[in-house]
Amino acid sequence: MNLKILCPQWGSEHLENEVFLEKVKQAGYDGIDAPIPENKNERLRLIRLLEDYKLQMVSHQHQAKGDNFYAFCKSFEYYLELSTETNPILINSHSGRDWFSLEEQLKVLEIAESFSNKHNIRIAHETHRGRIGYCPQNMQEIFLRNKTISITSDFSHWVCVTESYLENFQEVLGEAIQRTIHVHARVGFPEGPQIPDPRLPYWSESVDFFMNLWKRIIEQQKHIGTNELTITCEFGPVPYMWTSAPNNNPVVSQWGINVYMMQLLRKTFDDIK
Repeated sequence: MNLKILCPQWGSEHLENEVFLEKVKQAGYDGIDAPIPENKNERLRLIRLLEDYKLQMVSHQHQAKGDNFYAFCKSFEYYLELSTETNPILINSHSGRDWFSLEEQLKVLEIAESFSNKHNIRIAHETHRGRIGYCPQNMQEIFLRNKTISITSDFSHWVCVTESYLENFQEVLGEAIQRTIHVHARVGFPEGPQIPDPRLPYWSESVDFFMNLWKRIIEQQKHIGTNELTITCEFGPVPYMWTSAPNNNPVVSQWGINVYMMQLLRKTFDDIK
């Protein structure tokens, strides 16, 4: 199985796309995980640059908005459509809202499934706070009602929301691993979605926990014959990144940590491939 390790554009939005992609290529990533520009000329330029640099892309749909269910669904369909234009490997989606009813959440998934079938593109619904996948309890209800949903596993959110290393959620965690088709590799801990620095021995318990989860996902995908699995190194910038008082400067380089994670993933999981 081929692991495709991607770089998030999150935290590098200030860079012009060509500068960003050059940096991504030089660092050794296989592609990017990024939202699609709404400006048509910018989209066309991004498509050309991806081809020039021979980089792949996961489209990151997080823009859908609306202060009620119907407004969200209309926006959701628009941004899914936009997300197909770079011929992405898949669409990573921030789907729905945590305050939608269960029936409304399921309707959002029906919209995504219909879109996926129509356009022959996979959609992975991210386990993200504030969205349908915000906690294991809610996802367990979703899994019971929707047998085909695929997810982006970002279990840093679940660890934070439940204030645990998911000891009491082994059944739904196991099913989530089976449903995973994309990974956001960020290390959280019970009091937050991101540790300050995975290179520090103090945080080895958190790093080991997440590395084991990612190993289980990779082994599952290999077991079912998946040819390619995408993983995005997704340590984020401030305010996800810890800062120092009183100047609020980031304590470490976001870019440096994500490159470190890419190298750690390649080194650790090379044999599984």
